[in-house]
Amino acid sequence: MFRSLCLTTALALVALPAMARENYAILIGANQYQNLDERWWLRGPKNDVELVATYLTTEAPVPFPADHVTLLTDGVEGVQPATLGAIRDAFAKVTAEAQPGDFVYLHFSGHGTQAPATHDDTELDGLDELFLPVDIGPWSDSVGAVENALVDDEIGRLIDGIRAKGADVWVVFDSCHSGTATRAVEADDEVRTRQLDPSVLGLDPAAMEDVASRGIGEEDPRAAAVSDVADAAPAGEGMGNFVAFYAAQTNEVTPEKNLPKGKPDRKPHGVFTYTLFETLAEYPSATYGQIAQEVLRKYSVKNLAKTTPLFEGDLDAVAFSGAEGGRVAQWPATVEGGSFSLPAGELHGLSQGAVLAVMATAADPTEAALGYVEVTGIDTFTATATAVEKDGKALPAELPKGLYLRKLDDALDFTLTVALPEPGTAPADALLAALDTLTAEAGPRLNFVAAGAEADLRLAVIPDSPRPDAIWVLPATGLADDLSTTPSVGTAGKDGATLAVTLTDTLAHMSKALNLMKLGGAVGGGDMQVEVEMLTRNVDTPALTPLPVSPVPVLLSNDEVHVLAKNHMDVPVDVNVLYIGADYSISHWAAERLQPGDELKKGLFAIGGEVMGQERMIVIVTPAKPQSPVENLSYLAQDALETTRSLGGSAFNDALTEAGFGETTRGAVALSAPEEDTGPAPMILQMELRTKAAN
Repeated sequence: MFRSLCLTTALALVALPAMARENYAILIGANQYQNLDERWWLRGPKNDVELVATYLTTEAPVPFPADHVTLLTDGVEGVQPATLGAIRDAFAKVTAEAQPGDFVYLHFSGHGTQAPATHDDTELDGLDELFLPVDIGPWSDSVGAVENALVDDEIGRLIDGIRAKGADVWVVFDSCHSGTATRAVEADDEVRTRQLDPSVLGLDPAAMEDVASRGIGEEDPRAAAVSDVADAAPAGEGMGNFVAFYAAQTNEVTPEKNLPKGKPDRKPHGVFTYTLFETLAEYPSATYGQIAQEVLRKYSVKNLAKTTPLFEGDLDAVAFSGAEGGRVAQWPATVEGGSFSLPAGELHGLSQGAVLAVMATAADPTEAALGYVEVTGIDTFTATATAVEKDGKALPAELPKGLYLRKLDDALDFTLTVALPEPGTAPADALLAALDTLTAEAGPRLNFVAAGAEADLRLAVIPDSPRPDAIWVLPATGLADDLSTTPSVGTAGKDGATLAVTLTDTLAHMSKALNLMKLGGAVGGGDMQVEVEMLTRNVDTPALTPLPVSPVPVLLSNDEVHVLAKNHMDVPVDVNVLYIGADYSISHWAAERLQPGDELKKGLFAIGGEVMGQERMIVIVTPAKPQSPVENLSYLAQDALETTRSLGGSAFNDALTEAGFGETTRGAVALSAPEEDTGPAPMILQMELRTKAAN
């Protein structure tokens, strides 16, 4: 059900007790490939596995003793590099030690690639996916293999060897195996992709294409994407459970870049690894499916990458085979000399200058705060803070023991930072010459910074693209993997004023869609007892069938989408359904009231349009006031920006108006007002979709 897979914002007030089992981890990071030219080396895998190791041994919801965590990476003193032999040895050791009921976490960060399959009948495309240890060698025609490569089939056998002992396994791959991405921001050397072209290893591209063309074909494109990296045996009969997270599907690339955003001493990390563990730090006791959805949402809202991470296995299970719990938004604090220390940092969503409430106990309501502190120092896992006065309240001189610091509601930042293109090309120079006009047209919500600076979006000129005269709008990485769905603004025939107006309109359209997703992530599932399910049908399958939340469903042209909603509360609610297209369009499809006990079952639309790709369904549920008109959010539609009726003046509806670029100039708005008491909190449910044209 849609409702059950939304992350709750409730506080996790107590730590989980240690479980009567053993937890193991093998963390593999391949950086410097000694047999390859240095330009193919990576910088982030070492940082990935160190971050993961710190999380597992200090704050994972189940205990990982340090001697149960095997680190294999280069560039770390006293740690063995990730050679093929070391990887096999680590698996053999864990397999020998694992017992029924144990848990094993596996992490692979490094390059991936493809090679002709050793067993063609097991690969639909005739190609094996490979993970590349640091001692990788070239392709050998005589052997028909890449020297020292870790082939998907072997990875599957290694994993199943652990599961055969009755242990549960979660494996994460932050690598990719095929696909291309245009490097449109050449000056940004901090971004690298974790995919090695097979030609670098001596494979003939023409021969690879021939092998792929002789593959045994594809299944129904609507079927959930399945990776070939680990062909998991079914659970049961002594086999432990299996979950796999992949940074990208086999026709995509995944990047690494310096993270976290805005920190001067940030380090290269795999975007997928950092985003995943950022989510785990905030929601350590969520299900795999909830984590997957939050990772997808962060990718969309933060413009991190255009890839589609893939999630397989028992996604309804709780991560690490732990116990389900809510979001962690408070942490125990120690006080020394007026300085507060807490075991949470950037990974947990804190930032320099953030204000936290000081709570006497973890169970106290926020209104009972003793006072407030402001974060004055922060790193990935820890922070320090000092007392500040807020709302006329100052901390007392004497403080009880066992204090907690609680994160307050975030103010949503609806501004968008856009990096300008590098000068030196005619389109870029034309835009830069019109910068004053552009800034004036954009207003306070769009913040333009120099090329190469930290930004949410990047403007670039791509000379070898279908539109060499255009200004392309790229994600934060500067990588354009599919130009057919990448926004751009042509410069030919436009004077500076026209170019500024056109680009501003494009960016405003994108911002509006992104702001809705930001708001959805902040509000989340709330506490309303309203069940929502999305359904689909098509010519081949006329009966309505539920759309899964994870893995991401694929819909084809003319597939229908329906909504089923049930109100289990004793108050009426209003349900609005919106759809954000791959072209950043926003469509409004329903505004309905559900009385207590009512059920809504309604056909919404059929997939159509020329632009296909990453799309998102948004369902907004709000409590209804007695005898009020049905809340109609059609004004949020991308092509209907006219002023709408008053929505009652609540802080939540103010936020909706601001997300739709209301007329005020605030860059950030709060989600709730202190004096506001309107009954059940609203909820915003989001579902990621991928759409394709039918053959």
